[in-house]
Amino acid sequence: MEMAIRLARQNVESGKGGPFGAVIVKGEEVIASAMNEVTTSDDPTAHAEVVAIRRACKELGTYQLHGCDIYTSCEPCPMCLGAIYWARPDKVFYAANRKDAAASGFDDDFIYEEIKLDPGMRMIPFENVMRDAALDAFSTWDKSDIKIKY
Repeated sequence: MEMAIRLARQNVESGKGGPFGAVIVKGEEVIASAMNEVTTSDDPTAHAEVVAIRRACKELGTYQLHGCDIYTSCEPCPMCLGAIYWARPDKVFYAANRKDAAASGFDDDFIYEEIKLDPGMRMIPFENVMRDAALDAFSTWDKSDIKIKY
């Protein structure tokens, strides 16, 4: 956890980004670490947790992080939470919580609330189109020899 917090502080002090750091560990070995890279990479998905997950998966040659723990300087936002669940680590440890982040202007509560809404009622409206056509791809996947359970 100390490393994740140190990365978060370094990111701010270097002027590169927000106060977020993440470290992924397997056993006693650090597999990957990252700082928030949103503004330096012009990538809104480049949160510390997501970047660390990408690096760890590449390092381990797998898309899942079984046997790994994630240490993050702050409670993960909804996007990072989703990425963490897809990566399937054993456990997540976090330091600051979402209320601490909100006090510094990183308020993700509205996203948690948006998820609960009917897609058409969200701040950015979502409209379901061409569903039947898209279902064909799922049908092909269901019959495929390359189908992998995520």
